[in-house]
Order: sequence, then structure tokens, then C-alpha cells
Amino acid sequence: MNRIREMREDKDLLQKDLAQVLNISQQQYSRYENGENELSYDGLIKLAKFYKTSIDYILYLTDERTAYPESVTQEKTK
Repeated sequence: MNRIREMREDKDLLQKDLAQVLNISQQQYSRYENGENELSYDGLIKLAKFYKTSIDYILYLTDERTAYPESVTQEKTK
């Protein structure tokens, strides 16, 4: 099972719920979960912010679920 599916199921959400977060169809989101398509950088960022985690966690580069602190440059653009 891939990580975006694990996170969605942990929150008791439906694919259509995450499709709305990403502003895509449920079918497109399903393709991401099934590994048929890859998420864009923008999609990865949106999911990381939604789940309050890191892109590294979503991509299995770490098992640490905690999000990184926001960067200094991000704070200046708010």
C-alpha cells in the first residue's frame, strides 16, 4: 500500500475528499494511489501541508511523520 493511501485511510477520508483538496477528479486521485500516475510537485506540497507532514515522508524518504519547520523565505512571503 502506498503512503498517500495509508494517510487518507488513517484520517477516514475518501478519495473524493483528497481529490477536492488537490482540485482534481476522484479518478485522477485514484491513479495516484494506484501508482498509475505520479503526483506533481504542487500536489505533493498540497498533500504535505494538508497532512502536516513532509514530502520526504510521502515519498518514503523518511519514516518521520512530523513536518519540517517552515523556511525563512516562506515566512517572508506571507
